[in-house]
Amino acid sequence: MLTLERVDAGYGATSILHAVSLDVRAGEVVTIVGANGAGKTTTLRTIAGLVRPTRGRILFEDEDVTRLSGHEMVERGVTLIPEGRQLFPEMTVRENLLMGAYRRAARERQTETLAEVLDLFPRVRERLDQNAGSLSGGEQQMVAIARGMMARPKLLMFDEPSLGLAPIVVAQVFAVVDRIVKTGATVLIVEQNVFHTLQVADRGYVLENGEIVLADASAALLDNDHVRRAYLGI
Repeated sequence: MLTLERVDAGYGATSILHAVSLDVRAGEVVTIVGANGAGKTTTLRTIAGLVRPTRGRILFEDEDVTRLSGHEMVERGVTLIPEGRQLFPEMTVRENLLMGAYRRAARERQTETLAEVLDLFPRVRERLDQNAGSLSGGEQQMVAIARGMMARPKLLMFDEPSLGLAPIVVAQVFAVVDRIVKTGATVLIVEQNVFHTLQVADRGYVLENGEIVLADASAALLDNDHVRRAYLGI
């Protein structure tokens, strides 16, 4: 479904990604793990069309999308749930969710999708008429994920979904991610919580200083000595 071929990208004169190659197959859950500053968020933003590659190629469903903009990638079916949630705090939860259905294909099935999303997120259903800014951090993260699903994406990308949340809430967020995975969604997830994300994912890539240094099945990465020392503290 998604392929990156030796992609370089960055901001202005600052190069962040160096010859990054990876792929995500339909129905698969893939994770990118690494330390702060490794280039994980830049990778997702590049895929989403928010950062323009300076070299290399991005393919989505066998089409070259390297030069497409963010809104064009959304129309293709690529949705990014950003780090920090980025809700509209003065709008209700319902209004935030409906903002997620701006993709043409999603607008046509907005009512149906909303019902499906609320079945998956009963806590969000309870908060529909509250302003998003009045919710707890964990509840806001659930709304952000639900809003992303309102776009009916072909590829759903998570950027640090557990960032800044209490451990008990982190467990709840990953339980939600696991439920989404079981619906057959194709997911690419960036996360510093390496243990949790490798338990959810099928495969993983380890990104260090903007370069892919390891790629393997999640179970193999959990047993890898470098991963255990550098990211699991073992």
